[in-house]
Amino acid sequence: MTTALAPVLTANWEQDRAWTHDAYVSQGGYEALRKAVTLDPDAVVQLVKDSGLRGRGGAGFPTGMKWGFLPPLADKPRYLVVNADESEPGACKDIPFMMASPHTLIEGVIISSYAIRARYAFVYVRGEVLHVVRRLQQAVAEAYAEGYLGDSVLGTGYELDVIVHAGAGAYICGEETAMLDSLEGRRGQPRLRPPFPAVEGLYASPTVVNNVCTIGTVPAIVRGGVEEFRKLGTEKAPGTAIYSISGHVVRPGQYEAPMGTTMRQLLDYAGGVRAGHQLKFFTPGGSSTPMFTPEQLDVPLDYDSVAAAGSQFGTASPMVFDETVCVVRCVLRWMEFYKHESCGKCTPCREGTFWMTQILQRLENGEGGEQDLDTLLDLCDNVSGRSFCALGDFAVGPVISSIKHFREEYLAHQTYGGCPFDPAASMLFESPATAGVAS
Repeated sequence: MTTALAPVLTANWEQDRAWTHDAYVSQGGYEALRKAVTLDPDAVVQLVKDSGLRGRGGAGFPTGMKWGFLPPLADKPRYLVVNADESEPGACKDIPFMMASPHTLIEGVIISSYAIRARYAFVYVRGEVLHVVRRLQQAVAEAYAEGYLGDSVLGTGYELDVIVHAGAGAYICGEETAMLDSLEGRRGQPRLRPPFPAVEGLYASPTVVNNVCTIGTVPAIVRGGVEEFRKLGTEKAPGTAIYSISGHVVRPGQYEAPMGTTMRQLLDYAGGVRAGHQLKFFTPGGSSTPMFTPEQLDVPLDYDSVAAAGSQFGTASPMVFDETVCVVRCVLRWMEFYKHESCGKCTPCREGTFWMTQILQRLENGEGGEQDLDTLLDLCDNVSGRSFCALGDFAVGPVISSIKHFREEYLAHQTYGGCPFDPAASMLFESPATAGVAS
């Protein structure tokens, strides 16, 4: 496995006005589309299957297999929906990708739509990022003008229209069925499954929902071929990922590297933990993924390896925290977010996030004790796997992992009568989990 940085999706980011059609074409843009439309659509699906591409939105489901779940062509149309509702705390790869090179996504949308025989494709964008919406709309307009979209894509007779849709700023709409409800004009809330979107999705028709970077990777597979794509990454997770590193590092940002790159390597790319401080904990894939400590620095960051180590690869968005951060306060802030963003449809998530926030606040204030930790874990057990969608599972991961790794720090709040990391405290609490760990 190659471990150095490997720009594929980000290869043209430094180019002058990279977001324009002319700049994209000068770097080989739309060559993959010209190649794809000479192939049978089923052959394109098989190409994606053979590549081993897995969903870059967090679940890591094989993309080609997902496309293959569509029922046989009938009287209902097929739709492609691109999930660009990036709202996970810590996740910040899709938005810069769409800003820097929207045509990469648009080319991927056209090829993917052609492969699954969709007549319409939708890009559902997070509502707060109006600048991204405008840039995508400009790219779509350019694609129409160049004949890549419309009544006859590149003169082949294949018809495709692409619609850029701005959401209303709800985290829950990152969940695919809630997003479909929102696209249909209803309040974004998860649907009961089955039926799954591949059978009854948008407008009760067969629908494929994929993440931005998943669809954006398709042109590279078509252009370079399966063998070239599988040279990077691991056997079970080929290709690259855009790792979004944030927090207490010298150079936070986007680092595209092969799947399976370790956090130690990514920290090296990002200049390490800020000067004079040491790593305390990190989340491998955004705030919803169970936290890791320095002991997991050498875990390969891919779907299977991270899962085996007790967390999730998630959105490939490591958040780095040094020893000045209070774990209890950090988890409380995340839980406040999940409580606020719960759609309220199901009881476990709606009530569970509310009560966990109350308990965490009490613990943060130094008013709780060990019995509250047991109550928190019991609440987590009653939320996990019992909510309509994964938001409930996302909320409990940081709680369970923080108690596992930093139980003493929770109890120290009671000893100090408040947060021991408060500047007014006489000293900073040093957790046994990080004591003596170098940066």
